[in-house]
Amino acid sequence: MAMEKAASFLSTLLGGGDGEAAATVKSVLIYPIKSCRGIAVPQAPITSTGFRWDRQWLVVNAKGRAYTQRVEPKLALVQVELPPEAFTEDCQPTADDHMVIRAPGMEPLKIPLAAEHATIDDVSVWEWSGSAFDEGAEVAEWFSTYFEKPSRLVRFKEASETRPTNPDYAQGYKIMFTDCFPFLIASQGSLDALNEILKEPVPMNRFRPNILVDGCQPYSEDLWKTIKINNLTFQGVKLCNRCKVPTIDQDNGISGTEPTETLLTFRSDEVLRPSHKNKRQVYFGQNLVCKESLSGNNKGKIIKVGNPVYVLQTFTSSNEAPA
Repeated sequence: MAMEKAASFLSTLLGGGDGEAAATVKSVLIYPIKSCRGIAVPQAPITSTGFRWDRQWLVVNAKGRAYTQRVEPKLALVQVELPPEAFTEDCQPTADDHMVIRAPGMEPLKIPLAAEHATIDDVSVWEWSGSAFDEGAEVAEWFSTYFEKPSRLVRFKEASETRPTNPDYAQGYKIMFTDCFPFLIASQGSLDALNEILKEPVPMNRFRPNILVDGCQPYSEDLWKTIKINNLTFQGVKLCNRCKVPTIDQDNGISGTEPTETLLTFRSDEVLRPSHKNKRQVYFGQNLVCKESLSGNNKGKIIKVGNPVYVLQTFTSSNEAPA
């Protein structure tokens, strides 16, 4: 009986036989400004650093150091809009295309997508530092007013700067201002299972995935080693250990203790990875890289809501999965 259950679960992970999908893409989410609100889009093209526009901008302090919700939870209230055509495969921004930013108590701010920028040095996010494009004095004043201290908005300078992923997990890949890896996948089933045991349910925006899938067993994505979406090959490279951000209510910027407190009871190193040194981390979702992003040609590389997800290889257990 136990072997039958195991076989059935593996079949679910792999999508069964006969070309059946293991899951379906429910949402595609882009976060143009690091730590600000995301945008749900019907489709998103893939570039060498992840989804187009994802974490291309960063708010920094007077010393050029990145703001994140960990220290500036008010970032959660900053809304970002991009024109729908920005997510078409052949988009070439014109002088009329803008990113629009809104925040409580502030007038909307429009930022041209195709403007020339000055460069500033010594911009840093985590272990990386380098040059970036500065969005200018008016934008800096807007963010400085909002945060009540000197702040600037910068844009990743892709032509001259490179920020590699951690080579211990994924060699040869690169990102912009994302924390660690180009993509984060999570499933609706995992959130539903978590919410069943939380006193107060939380929405998926606490976990900030790029690809939200539905139709699979809870936490199936932990074990996805190689998956295919729209003929693109994604590799699971690291279980996503969660920081303080999931405890921050994205509607008001107020932090609490959940869902991390509950996740510690069944999604910690101690539970999921007993043969490894415990770091008292909790895990939700998995980081991915896209094999085809390594080639220079981006033609045809696009993920759409509704795409089936096919699992080609799995890890035998969470204990085996990199973390």
